[in-house]
Amino acid sequence: MSQHHDDHHEHGHIQLEYQPALPIPNAKLCLWLFLSTEIMFFAGLIGAYIVLRFGAPTWPTPHDVHLSEPIGAFNTFVLICSSLSVVLSLEAAKANKTGLAKAWMCLTFVLGLSFLGVKAYEYKEKFAHGIYPAQPHGLLYDKPDVYYASALKVALEDEAKKYPVDSEDPVAKERREVLELLRNGLVQWNTRQATQATNPVEAQALIDSIAYTIQHPHEDHAELTRLQAEKTTLATQLDELSKAETPDPQELSLLKTRIATIDLLTADDAAILHHGVNHSYDWLDLPFVIPSGNMWASTYFLLTGFHALHVIVGLIVFAIALPATLGVGKANFIEAAGLYWHFVDLVWIFLFPILYLF
Repeated sequence: MSQHHDDHHEHGHIQLEYQPALPIPNAKLCLWLFLSTEIMFFAGLIGAYIVLRFGAPTWPTPHDVHLSEPIGAFNTFVLICSSLSVVLSLEAAKANKTGLAKAWMCLTFVLGLSFLGVKAYEYKEKFAHGIYPAQPHGLLYDKPDVYYASALKVALEDEAKKYPVDSEDPVAKERREVLELLRNGLVQWNTRQATQATNPVEAQALIDSIAYTIQHPHEDHAELTRLQAEKTTLATQLDELSKAETPDPQELSLLKTRIATIDLLTADDAAILHHGVNHSYDWLDLPFVIPSGNMWASTYFLLTGFHALHVIVGLIVFAIALPATLGVGKANFIEAAGLYWHFVDLVWIFLFPILYLF
C-alpha cells in the first residue's frame, strides 16, 4: 500500500520542458515569409518571360539589342563577390571584430553600387540606340510594313528640318542631301514600287529592303548585287526616257534620285550596306526593325528593373547598418540583411543566362 502511494506521488510531479516551435528568431521567420512571397513574384515574372521567349516565332539575339555578354558576366561576378563579403561581415560580427565587420559591409555596399552603375551604363546604351520599354521614345518596330515606312518617312522629314535649304554650311548641305536621297530614293521609291507590285511577296521584299538598309545585324552581299543590277536597269530606262519626245519630268527625277541613292548605298565598298544607315551616320537615329523587339524590350526592362529596385532596397539596409557598431549585438541584423542579399544575388543568377545567353 505504501509502495503504491509512493509511486503515485512520483508520477504526480513529472517536470515538463517546453521548446519553442522553431529555433529561429521571430525577425528571421518574418524575413523567410517575406522572401517566400518574393520568390513567387520573381517566379511569375521569369515564367512569363520564358513563355513569351519560346512562344515567339523570332527573338532578338543579344547582338541585335546591344547586350554584352562579358558585361553581364562581370556584373554577375560582382554580385557573387558581394554575397561573399556580407557573409564575412557576419562572421566578423559574431567574433566581435567590429572594425573588420564594418570593412566587409562597406565592400558589400560598394559592390552593390558597382552593379547598379554597370546596369545604368547598359540602360544608357539601349536608350542611345532607340531601345526603350515603350513608346513614344522608342525607335523600334517589330516588323517592316507600311506603318514602319510611314514612320521612317516622317523621321527623315523631321531630321531634314534641322538643316535649312539656304544654309551655306557644307556639313549641313551634305547631311540634307543624304536625307533627301533616303527619303525620296529609298522610302518613297520602294513604297511606290511595292504598291504597284502585283506579287505580295515582291511587295513585302521591297519594304524589307528599306528596313535592311536602315539597320541590320549582318552583311548581305546579295543586297549589294541586287542594287548593282537594279542600277544597270534604271540607267537603261533613264537613257530611253531621256530620248523620248515628251519625257515625264517627274519620272525622270525619280529615276535620277533612285540611281543617286544606289550610288550612296554602294559607295566606299558598300560600307552603308554592310553596317546600315544608323551605324554609318552617327548623327542619324532613324526607326529600325527588330522582330519581336518591343516584346523583348518590355520583358528586359521589367525583369532587370524590378531586380534593380531590390538591389536598391538592399543597399539602403546596408547604409542604415554602416554607422552602427557591428558587433555581436548586430549579428542577427547582418544575418537577416545577408539572407535578403543572397536572394537578390540568386535572382540575378537566373536572369543572366536567360537574358544574355539564350
